[in-house]
Amino acid sequence: MASAAPAAGQSAEPLHGIRLVIACITLAVTNFMVVLDTTIANVSVPHIAGGLGISASQGTWVITSYAVAEAVCVPLTGWLAQRFGAVRTFAFGMVGFGLFSFLCGVSTTLTMLVACRVGQGLCGGPLMPLSQTLLLRIFPKEQHAQAMGIWAMTTVVAPILGPILGGTISDNWSWHWIFFINIPVALGCAAGAMLVVRVVETPIRRVPIDMIGLALLVLWIGALQIMLDLGREHDWFSDSFIVALAIIAAVGFVAFLIWELTEANPVVDLRVFRHRGFSAAVVTTAFAFGTFFSTIVVIPQWLQVGLGYTATKAGYVMAFMGVAAVVMSPIVAKLLSKIDPRALVCFGVAWLGMTSLLRAGWSTEADFWTLAIPQMVQGFGMPFFFVAVTTLALGAVRPEETASAAGLLSFLRTMSGAVGTSIVATAWDDKTRVARSEIVSSLNTQSVSDALSAQGFSLDQVRVLIERSVEQQAQALATTQVFLVASAMFAFAAAIIWLSPRPRKDVDTSAAH
Repeated sequence: MASAAPAAGQSAEPLHGIRLVIACITLAVTNFMVVLDTTIANVSVPHIAGGLGISASQGTWVITSYAVAEAVCVPLTGWLAQRFGAVRTFAFGMVGFGLFSFLCGVSTTLTMLVACRVGQGLCGGPLMPLSQTLLLRIFPKEQHAQAMGIWAMTTVVAPILGPILGGTISDNWSWHWIFFINIPVALGCAAGAMLVVRVVETPIRRVPIDMIGLALLVLWIGALQIMLDLGREHDWFSDSFIVALAIIAAVGFVAFLIWELTEANPVVDLRVFRHRGFSAAVVTTAFAFGTFFSTIVVIPQWLQVGLGYTATKAGYVMAFMGVAAVVMSPIVAKLLSKIDPRALVCFGVAWLGMTSLLRAGWSTEADFWTLAIPQMVQGFGMPFFFVAVTTLALGAVRPEETASAAGLLSFLRTMSGAVGTSIVATAWDDKTRVARSEIVSSLNTQSVSDALSAQGFSLDQVRVLIERSVEQQAQALATTQVFLVASAMFAFAAAIIWLSPRPRKDVDTSAAH
């Protein structure tokens, strides 16, 4: 893979005083905003769906389109930074992110919104690795650990605040403002980059780019994601369009593999998969993160559609997940030097599976704390997975391959989240329809209708109440089934990590993002 982030050059003089503070805030806020946008829309999907007149499953395209576009752009970060300079690329990405945020906010159709989210993801993709790299350039070498601590904290805190902020904005203003709030931040950070951070600009040089590999990457990923998003509505492979997309994705993927394995300067360096430790860590990440991310998309939808929660209240339920995660992150970082990272990853992923089993007991009678406590418990295990698996993956490759491995890990993590969300959203909707049919077939509607009528309800009111109750119960059953499957997926991912050999060297995780 083209370097996902250029190395922190030693020729650049670090900043000091107020300039260092301003530059640090600029870069930290940028990373915070980009990560925030991966979760801020999660609790707003029902609002967006209602505002655009679409189904909740279609509303998830707003999440997956951003994630896919961001993932596709990550391999280009190194090339862009070398060709135009890291700071210029950063500033241009910020301006583009702000522009597409504005267009997202004024979107009146699903097509326009998804297209603008793609643009947002393409501009935002390089910002996360570049903010990390530039932080290392503005801080003196002896403060690099502190710089990475700042970067890691924004990465952990942003997904926590995303659901709260998204819910509050959607309930009190409108869903459009979850995008509009990015505009002043993007412009301010772009200005800060050009005025303060540009003194640590990276050298510019012409480097080759694998255009064919990039085109094949976009082709097969785009076809796969569209197939997953549209498959249910088109009755899957009974529709020729879905079949065509599946063929394009399959052929494009094979062609991509062949090309990248034979290209001298591949856009994605697949050769790092020859390291067994890296391969095991990546497969574990793909299954575990894809399952994790898809469930945190489904939960707020069920809370709002099935239980009648407001977006704000659903955001508070989701935010409990981050409380323990923030506390445990520095502890896990210290444990990495003392405990086999494979054991830490296995424990973390298994812990996520255990919390999925806790959610499998949810019902329509669940109160706030019944819903929030599993979120808090899950947060305890998250750092064991997220921190340790990165160390394990990068510890398995050669030092000169670290940047490529980090970029590939980030790319597959983001892609697995998007693909997993599409699959789980479709499965959740299908299981809801099946459960609804089973409930209706076994329900004695006449006795229920008579009982409600005896309480003074009109015939129309009785029908609405029965229909609403059936729908709520069907969604609850579908949700529990999703979490039962999720627990099995986590167990599978936890077992895979043991295919990795124990790392034998310390890893510079500053290349990870």
